Order: sequence, then C-alpha cells, then structure tokens
Amino acid sequence: MPSLSYVAAVNRALRDEMARDERVCVLGEDVSQGITGLTKGLADVYGTGRVVDMPLSEQAFTSLATGAAIAGQRPVVEFQIPSLLYLVFEQIANQAHKFSLMTGGQASVPVTYLFPGSGSRSGMAGQHSDHPYSLLAHVGIKTAVPATPSDAYGLLLSAIREPDPVAVFAPTLLMGASEEIDDGDLEAVPLGSARVCREGTDVTVVAVGHLVPIALQVAAALAGEASIEVIDPRTVYPVDWETLGKSITRTGRLVVIDDSNRMCGFGSEIAATAVEEFGLTVPPVRLSRPDGAVIPYALNLDHALLPDAGGLVGAIRAVLR
Repeated sequence: MPSLSYVAAVNRALRDEMARDERVCVLGEDVSQGITGLTKGLADVYGTGRVVDMPLSEQAFTSLATGAAIAGQRPVVEFQIPSLLYLVFEQIANQAHKFSLMTGGQASVPVTYLFPGSGSRSGMAGQHSDHPYSLLAHVGIKTAVPATPSDAYGLLLSAIREPDPVAVFAPTLLMGASEEIDDGDLEAVPLGSARVCREGTDVTVVAVGHLVPIALQVAAALAGEASIEVIDPRTVYPVDWETLGKSITRTGRLVVIDDSNRMCGFGSEIAATAVEEFGLTVPPVRLSRPDGAVIPYALNLDHALLPDAGGLVGAIRAVLR
C-alpha cells in the first residue's frame, strides 16, 4: 500500500482543489518556492497568477484575501509562523468572520487560513512555538487540527469548499508523519466530525493534533490496566459533541490532552461541558501547557512545558483511582 506524508497530503489537497475549481488561489510569503513544502511545485503547474508571493505584510495580504473571497475567489492564505495570527486577528475575526452576518447573508467570505509548523519547533523559542487554535475557536471560526495525512487532505478540502472562513493548523510534530493509504481512499472529511481512533470502555481520552498518536501509544501501553477510548475531535470548532458525549457518558471518565495554554484553552471547554452534560463518575483531568506559557529557547525548558506521554499516563491512572 502506498505511503502518504503529511506535507504531501496538504500539497495534494491544494493541487486537487486548484484543478477542480479555478477560483482557488494561494497567497503568502515564498509560496511559489514552497518553502514549507506545502505549496511546492504549485506555481509550476498553475502559474504565479494563482500562486502569489506576497510582500512582508501579513495584515495587508490577509485583508486582500478577504476582498478576493468577497469578489468570488477562494483564496488559501499560508502563514509560515502560527504566531502571525496575532498580527492578523483583527482581519480574520473582526472582518472576514463577521462579514456574512453583517451583510445579512448577502456576501460570503470563503477563505482558508493555513498554519504550517504549529506548536513547539524544538528550540525556536517564544515567537515560533505557539499553537493558538483555541483563540480562533473562541470567536467561533471553524478551526481544524488534522492528526493524520488523510485527515490533513480531507479537512483541507472541506475548508476550501466552505462558504465561511476556516483555519487549518498543521502541527510541527506531524509534518514528518506518513500514513499507508490508497489514493482512492482520500476524500473530503466533514468539519465538525470527530474520529474514534481506538474504542474503549473505562476512560475517554480526547487528544488534539500531534497528541493523538501519543494518546494511542499510551492507550496501548496501558491496555493491561484499562480499556481506553481515544477520540480525535479533528475540529476544535465546531466540536462533535454527539460523538464525545456518547463516549464520555459510557466511560464516565475523561482526560483531555491539549497543546494550548491551560487558561481558556480547548481542553477547558471539553472538561467543562463534560461536567455539565455528560454524567462523569469522577472529575475530569486536563493536560495542557501551563497558564500563560511562553516557550523558552532552552530545549529542556521547551519540553518541560508541553503535555506529554508521561503526564497522560499519570492523568489516566488518576481518573481510574
């Protein structure tokens, strides 16, 4: 069976959508050169009229993408560093996101924001190591964090086809991942549809992005102690509460592992909703970065701030007790 890498999956999704729909275009810094690998070779096929290198002004080309989308195009904006979201938050959250509502549905803004290399980059320090998907989920922007190459392909297809703004985060620690999959099995994955990665009866573990394979490894290692169900929400907004609710209600125990800051993070929302609605047997446990975490340059400190397999083992054992 052929192997598909995470980077190749994103690249293929862009190629396929650009071939299918001539309105799809790619904007960003050095996208014609494919510096991150995600847009490599696209300019050779579709030209620099559809794969457009932008000047070093993220606020300018994010606003340009909003206008292009309103005018009928379907732009994909690549940001080389996820922390750039803080620069363009106004353009995304206050303009693109609200435009359809504020025009009474007379206009839509089908723009996709692609954030490659999200999360810790092992020594890239504070301004290159953020994982700010919770920020966009908080304001109600559809936000995906694919955990596998096939989901990276399928969720990006769905994002580009949406009539509303969608953000897609590609975690650094998955960029080198590969998956065995037949070409014919690649398809669009609906936004808001969670995936049960491993079935279990004793504990529900909800893991996001690159933490999904870690959760699966831990679940396998602890199989002699407990039957652990692992769920990948795929999208942090909207959340597939039906799938999560069925699992949490059945197991009665919940651990959330989430690589965003603890305060107002995605894990907090899952834990709070579970307490309010899903009849937990014991209080939930959430693993995340600390409150207000800024990743330092030193690798040992970088790794110390991130949720990991050891912490997940402890959390699972805590809810079992």
